[in-house]
Amino acid sequence: MTSFMKKRYFIPAILSIFLLIGVSFKDDFFEISKQIEIFTTLYKTINQNYVDETNPAELMDKAIKSMLADLDPYTNYFNEQDVIKFKINNTGEYTGIGAMITRKEDRLIVKEPYKGLPADKAGLKAGDEITQIGDVLLADFKDDASQLMKGAKGTKIYIKYVRQGKLLSTQLVLDEVAVKAVPFFGKVDDKTGYIVLSQFNQKASTETREALESLKADGATQIILDLRGNPGGLLNEAVNICNLFVPKGETIVTTKSKNSKYNNTNKTNREPIDIEIPLIVIVDGKSASASEIVSGALQDLDRAVIVGSRSFGKGLVQRPFDMTYGTQVKVTISRYYTPSGRCIQALNYAHKDKTGKAIRVEEKNYNAFKTKKGRTVYDGGGILPDVVLENTKTSTIAEALQKNDGIFNYATYYYYKNTALGDKIPTITDADIIDFKAFLKREKIAFDTETEVALKSTLEKAKKENVDTAITSEYQQLLTALEKSEETLIDKNQKEIKNLLLDEIIKRFQYKEGLYRYYIKSNFEIKKAIEVLNDKQQYNRILKI
Repeated sequence: MTSFMKKRYFIPAILSIFLLIGVSFKDDFFEISKQIEIFTTLYKTINQNYVDETNPAELMDKAIKSMLADLDPYTNYFNEQDVIKFKINNTGEYTGIGAMITRKEDRLIVKEPYKGLPADKAGLKAGDEITQIGDVLLADFKDDASQLMKGAKGTKIYIKYVRQGKLLSTQLVLDEVAVKAVPFFGKVDDKTGYIVLSQFNQKASTETREALESLKADGATQIILDLRGNPGGLLNEAVNICNLFVPKGETIVTTKSKNSKYNNTNKTNREPIDIEIPLIVIVDGKSASASEIVSGALQDLDRAVIVGSRSFGKGLVQRPFDMTYGTQVKVTISRYYTPSGRCIQALNYAHKDKTGKAIRVEEKNYNAFKTKKGRTVYDGGGILPDVVLENTKTSTIAEALQKNDGIFNYATYYYYKNTALGDKIPTITDADIIDFKAFLKREKIAFDTETEVALKSTLEKAKKENVDTAITSEYQQLLTALEKSEETLIDKNQKEIKNLLLDEIIKRFQYKEGLYRYYIKSNFEIKKAIEVLNDKQQYNRILKI
């Protein structure tokens, strides 16, 4: 294809993007036309006159994505290849291997195999590093490797993987994998039902209703709904789940936009299951979007007591727009608001600091709102629980240990060192923490905190300027001091890190189901929820009943 033909294909896409984004900022059509003309002229001039051969498609792709990166992280452009790769399936069913997998350099890492599904049946375990799929060596394959493990039901896929330094092989047989929105429910005690809602797919409200009805039939007279770690999903499912507990016709969430056609009020439209049963909703810093709609609405309607730590604060609504030549853009079109009028969004991407980070509203600038019964609640991003558990907030060091796979990798090491543990729940001791710190140092697992990244960046620049020999000693002293500080932070947050290690280790031996069974007996947040439910005076006082 000639350079001219490539330009014919991609100029319409950029025109569509500019028209769409431009209109969202202001209705100055002359200014929009002027800027499009400037960009088009520049694009042609570069392609026709630059000293080396250019790739018009790559130039356009980078130009569009760089432009959108200045808005928010959720407004994204997908070229033709992106659209094919990243089509989202919200049905809750897909043909696959039944495991959570992540890519790391030239390997796929099995993060969690789901019990009884293809990956588990093939013998794969968390920590296994897949190096070859069929005839394809992943070291030579830079595209989305998950595509290599897709196919019709019954398809057999030969893979090679590394486990504890040994190269092994197995065969996967693909099957229909049902992604459960409610992976676990059960009774904590004689009267308390517990429901885990992990995502808002198309089955979320159906599975939650079935769990609720089953628990009630089994004698549950009070309910805990656990939304911790739930990243969200379908808006209508969030409304339907609220509808299980509140009457028909209640406002659950409102979306507001500068474009009036995106202003919507979402109300419950069905008869509820139970509007009286005492209800606790547990949230944390990873409960986002639809999770915040549910917890925020039930709080504003005085229908549930919210327990835990402030939720994530993702209150921006996106909509995909199909464009020319198979491309697509996902645009943030509006914001979510709870029934009391609170905006869920935490970060303001229209106002950024000097480093380009979006600014979060300071607590002194939070606005007060009233629930249905007159309780005072505040905005500021996310949902602030009625019962705030400060010790459940994730510390900076714990976030780093999860991000750099320090906890995950140590759990793998621990599993193969203690394979006889079986269904026993281990105790993570002070000696284990000492061993954990030694493991991090031995495996050279970097924390990559902002300070550490900045320090390493300084050395890299010094090397380029040939001044690194003059600062090597001072650099090493700073790095040693920083590493010692990080070890001190591990000691300071030892209890939290022990819990995170234990959670990961339990999953290695007993899958996710084992972790939930452990939670209903030992988890601090669940114990606190039961305490509130059992103290009727406290429960009623919180909700002003």
